[in-house]
Amino acid sequence: MSSSEVIARTLQAPLVPVFYHADAAYAQAVVRACYAGGVRVFEFTNRGANAFEVFQELAQLVADGCPDLVLGIGTIYTAAEAERFIAAGAAFVVQPVTTADVAAACQRHGVAWLPGALTPNEIHAATQLGAQLVKIFPGNLVGPDYIKSLRGPMPTTKLMVTGGVEPTEASLTEWFGAGVNVVGIGSQLFKGATDAATITGRVAPLMAFLAAGK
Repeated sequence: MSSSEVIARTLQAPLVPVFYHADAAYAQAVVRACYAGGVRVFEFTNRGANAFEVFQELAQLVADGCPDLVLGIGTIYTAAEAERFIAAGAAFVVQPVTTADVAAACQRHGVAWLPGALTPNEIHAATQLGAQLVKIFPGNLVGPDYIKSLRGPMPTTKLMVTGGVEPTEASLTEWFGAGVNVVGIGSQLFKGATDAATITGRVAPLMAFLAAGK
C-alpha cells in the first residue's frame, strides 16, 4: 500500500486508536476488539522497552486476521527507529515532533509520515518536508477553536488531532466541526474497559457515527 493510499484510508476511517501495552497477547486482543468495532487504522506507540517485539506480534496478527487494517507506529524520534519498525511492517510512522531524517526514511520506503506540530510555522515546515497529514499535538492544550483559527490561512492542509479528543459523539462533532480531518484517541478510548467486548461496544457506535457523516 502506497503512502498516498494509507493517507486516503486514514481520511476515510478517521478515528485512530493510539495504544501501547507491554503484553503482546493483551495488545492483540485490543487490536482485534477495535477491528471488530470498525476501526481500520491503528497506531501502536513506541513507548516501552519491548514495544518492537509487541509490534511484531501485532503485525503478524494483522497479516493473518485483519487484512484491511492499516497498522502504524507512533512516538518515533529517529530514522533508525523508523527504519526498524518499517521493516517490521509499519504502514505509517507518527511522530510527536517533526524531524527531517524520519521524513526522509519514510519517503525512501514509500511509507506514510505523520509528523507532530502545533504552531503554524511548525505545520508549514512539516508540509514543506512532504507531510500529507500533520498531527496537531497536544490537542488538549489548544482545543477546537485553535483548529478553526488555523483553517483561515491553512484551508487545505490535512490535520489530525491527538490529545483532548473524547470518545463521545459530542467531542467528535466539536473537533470535526472545527475542521480536523482525523482524530487520534488514546487512553480515553480504553479507560475502564475490562474486556474486548467493552472496547468493541465503545468503538462501534463512534465509527458508525463518523461513517454517517459526523
